[in-house]
Amino acid sequence: MKYLLLIYDDPKVWASFTEEEVGKYMGEYRALSQAISESGQMLSGAQLQPVSTATSVQVREGKRLVHDGPFAETREVLGGFYLVEAKDLDEAIGIAARIPSAKVGTIEVRPLVERG
Repeated sequence: MKYLLLIYDDPKVWASFTEEEVGKYMGEYRALSQAISESGQMLSGAQLQPVSTATSVQVREGKRLVHDGPFAETREVLGGFYLVEAKDLDEAIGIAARIPSAKVGTIEVRPLVERG
């Protein structure tokens, strides 16, 4: 089964990190990406540009509305994702717990709808 692991972080927390701490986290991300890639579980993944680059689009009564920024104002913002293959939710949760941002943010685990 495929799961999307959505990585939410508070940009203020990351801004408070020293250069050494950022380097440590990024090293952990590289190691995790390599490990789940080598295991065959990683299907895709990416870090997103800062939330300040986000654009939200809505269509209301046939009119396109475009807004700068994310759809919702929250403390934690979507910073990246992994798309993984896991045998079940427990295995996906196990991978999510290994994501470095789980220590300072939140990882949302969402199964994909797979149509045959």
